[in-house]
Amino acid sequence: MTAALAKPNEDGKPQNLRKAATSRRARNSRTGVFLFSQGFRPFFLAAGLLAVTALPLWMLQFIGALSLPGVPDPLAWHSHEMLFGYLGAALAGFLLTAVPNWTGRLPIAGGPLMALFGLWVAGRIAMLIDAEGMVGTAVALIFLPVLAAVVWREVAAAGNRRNLPVCLLVTTLAVAQILYLLGPAEAGLRLGFATAAMMILLIGGRIIPSFTTNWLNKRGTAALPAPFGRGDKIVLALSLAALAVWVVWPEELPAAVLLSGAAAANLWRLARWRGAATMAEPLLLVLHLAYVWLPLGFALLALSVAMPALVLPQQALHALGAGGIGLMTLAVMTRASLGHSGRALTADRATTIAFGLVFLSAAARIAADWTADPMLLLHLAAAAWTGGFALFLLRFVPLLAKKREP
Repeated sequence: MTAALAKPNEDGKPQNLRKAATSRRARNSRTGVFLFSQGFRPFFLAAGLLAVTALPLWMLQFIGALSLPGVPDPLAWHSHEMLFGYLGAALAGFLLTAVPNWTGRLPIAGGPLMALFGLWVAGRIAMLIDAEGMVGTAVALIFLPVLAAVVWREVAAAGNRRNLPVCLLVTTLAVAQILYLLGPAEAGLRLGFATAAMMILLIGGRIIPSFTTNWLNKRGTAALPAPFGRGDKIVLALSLAALAVWVVWPEELPAAVLLSGAAAANLWRLARWRGAATMAEPLLLVLHLAYVWLPLGFALLALSVAMPALVLPQQALHALGAGGIGLMTLAVMTRASLGHSGRALTADRATTIAFGLVFLSAAARIAADWTADPMLLLHLAAAAWTGGFALFLLRFVPLLAKKREP
């Protein structure tokens, strides 16, 4: 999906062993349950299901209408399930679909995919029934390291060095989860958000201008997005430095200065991708809108350090989380689901409304902390998020779970 294909026979294995492995994986991809024929199918559905259940469960606990015995700290559970549960599923679905395109190797499918998906499901159950216990924590920690190991193996076997940074980021997300559950939790939370932001900056920086260029070319538009160059590398380096300083020294002035610079640099980067020219296609426009939440989140983080009376850290985290992560993953899941299922790459009315609702959710959640009585906007944010992902499920469950008739 996002990079040039690597040569398929660069893994250094003897030819006969390579052919045998390829044959086994090809059979896995053709047989068994259709849902597990490609990685995006179970994991995108799982991400949608978690999105429409976890947030309402959190809100019910927040207002005192529900108490889950296995979740003694509802806020910690909410943060974990959104950052590591939801994002973990969306990331797995994307990577298990994109990595074969990057490497030229066959995708993980069939039994191995079922096993990996089972680890994710086990983590969600563990966090519901034993969120702070040793067993629950141990089970919840398994999935991300295994996903990282799978991605490392596939990329390394193909000699695909270009995507080693993606492998490092998946590994870092696994480390962040370990810190979050075993301590220090605040450092783990910051590292998790920083890692997710860098994933969007890196991968989004590939796919947004690429998809925009392809779409504009088909319409004969002469002005195209700027290609990846030295300026993009500088923006990525500045963003990485800003996030690293924030993770280690979240309340210090150097973090605010670097984050402000990263916000401005990423707005400059986004402006070069011609987002305004994509207004006619919401499936493409939403990628640009989702990226906007990254510099906005950086700016709010900077203000939360420099002007804590004006901006709360939780507002910045929701800009990165509900806005950046939520909308970008929804955009990528819808596009990948359509493309890999042979459908036209265009957003229908339900999909467009889903995008709008998730955008509204992030905006309402941030604005809630600037009102005297935040509960109205908090309920609006929760309802919009849930409604957006409910529409995603209604639209895409038949597409993802049912084999298309010839």
